[in-house]
Amino acid sequence: MRLEPGPDAAGGFRLPSGRRRRVALVLDPRFPGGTSSAVAAEIRALAPAVDLRVVGIETAMFRGREVNTALSDALEGEGLDLVWAPPVVRADTIVFHNPSALKFDTALPVRFSCASAVLVTHENFLRPGGGEGFDVAHCLSLLESRLVASSRWLAPVSATNRRSVEEWLRQTDASWALTPFDWFNICDMPVRPPTRAPRDRRGRHSRPGAEKFPPTEWMLRHFPAHAERVVILGGDGFLSEPDDVPAHWDLRRFGETEVARFLEEIDFFVYFTHPLWRESFGRVIAEAIAAGKVVLTDPATAENFGPAVVATGPEEVDATIARFLAAPAEYAAFAARAQDWLARFRPEAFRAAVGGGLSQLEARSDVLL
Repeated sequence: MRLEPGPDAAGGFRLPSGRRRRVALVLDPRFPGGTSSAVAAEIRALAPAVDLRVVGIETAMFRGREVNTALSDALEGEGLDLVWAPPVVRADTIVFHNPSALKFDTALPVRFSCASAVLVTHENFLRPGGGEGFDVAHCLSLLESRLVASSRWLAPVSATNRRSVEEWLRQTDASWALTPFDWFNICDMPVRPPTRAPRDRRGRHSRPGAEKFPPTEWMLRHFPAHAERVVILGGDGFLSEPDDVPAHWDLRRFGETEVARFLEEIDFFVYFTHPLWRESFGRVIAEAIAAGKVVLTDPATAENFGPAVVATGPEEVDATIARFLAAPAEYAAFAARAQDWLARFRPEAFRAAVGGGLSQLEARSDVLL
């Protein structure tokens, strides 16, 4: 993650004239996963520092769903209204979230006008192996057709996400530049002390999409019968074929248990995805770290969290957990160090990085369109 020195909240988000920056956040607010939680935290972090407006657009992907509860709670807490699809959005900076939500649409009813347009690349533009993560060019062209901006920027959320966007830009003639800073997820979850007596209680949590889960043989290896407890939150796909599910797996549908309560039931968070898909950030990992759990994941996903997680292969999970169980003090020390590392994603770090970063963007003249 790139964290560059930045000014305080007020200074970083004021224009040279001294006026507070006008910022509009644009997204479909009905997204059910970590993106909405990230934007909710962003609303709370930005509202005291800028003149903030949150604009909802209706996409075919999420038509008919309810607004994400995390977002509605954040808006209510900051005394802000969700503005649905106004004819025109004008601001100093317009931030577009979750562009992949546009992939089933053919037109946008809203026009956008700003000095700097920032599109946060919540999903990797390329999958492992090089295929597109979604129809990136189509989604960006929809925005471009309705956008008037002095400059257009793609803002990665992590180091791995940045590499996928950089490679996609190299392969295309897209008229977007890459921000010199990362628009990382704010992680302001409550921090809980790690246990000093870990047990072989394992679990994982994610949305139930097939891309979020590794092959079945990996799952059987990660969550064996000799584990004291196995809890899988978001295991909707397995519940559709209960005869193929090991009897010792406690499977729960996505949203069935509050995440904080689920995390209290485990000591090891074992998180691998499909080999042909990769997390762009990994908010569920941050939640587990904050809750004082030791996280095991693949090396590519682990890169976003540095020494705060255990990077391992699928065949090494069982032995790694056994080593921690044999050394409880090391478990507690590792989890505590991970929580210290996670502090770089706190709201104050976000305000410093993004406030200073936006000022840098406006000083760049080589990307003016």
